[in-house]
Amino acid sequence: MSLSTLHASWPLPDAARLRDALLAAYADPQRGYHDTVHLGEVLGRLDELAAHGVVFDELPVRLAGWFHDAVYDGERDAEERSAAWAEEALPGLVDDATVAEVARLVRLTETHRPDDDDADGCALSDADLGILAAGPERYAGYVAAVRVEYAHLDDATFAAGRRTVLDDLLAKPHLFHTTHGRERWEDAARANATAELARLG
Repeated sequence: MSLSTLHASWPLPDAARLRDALLAAYADPQRGYHDTVHLGEVLGRLDELAAHGVVFDELPVRLAGWFHDAVYDGERDAEERSAAWAEEALPGLVDDATVAEVARLVRLTETHRPDDDDADGCALSDADLGILAAGPERYAGYVAAVRVEYAHLDDATFAAGRRTVLDDLLAKPHLFHTTHGRERWEDAARANATAELARLG
């Protein structure tokens, strides 16, 4: 998404300062993958899911899309710190139930394991993991960009951590939880992740 499209996708027109603070966080030059391109892709996949009949609560899910990687520095608890930002910034802009749902959804992206009846969690998880189904060039760029974010780790430590992440994802009965996600992204995502594991050794 272009910057103007990102601006247009922001669901709180009276909170432009918060939008700009989030965009500044995603635009931090220290980031590799979890940048404004990733933000735009997640929001675009939410649009795709909605266009294909996936039903979710638009406001909290789209806000959670904006907040889910608001904090990302290659350290632990980034999702928790992102959720805490939402809990601090959103009161007064939306009702308390929406604040709580946004924070819950952001925390859910740490595991990407929503319950089957959690429509909001399934939509956000699928939108976030959709990168795994990317074509060869984009997938390679994604892997390289993730490595940039962990430049402080040596290759062996990074590879071990990456294997753990991929093994955990592939252990799920299915990577995607919506019907469209499974039909559109599941096979390609599993093939990409399996091939990356093989390259890691």
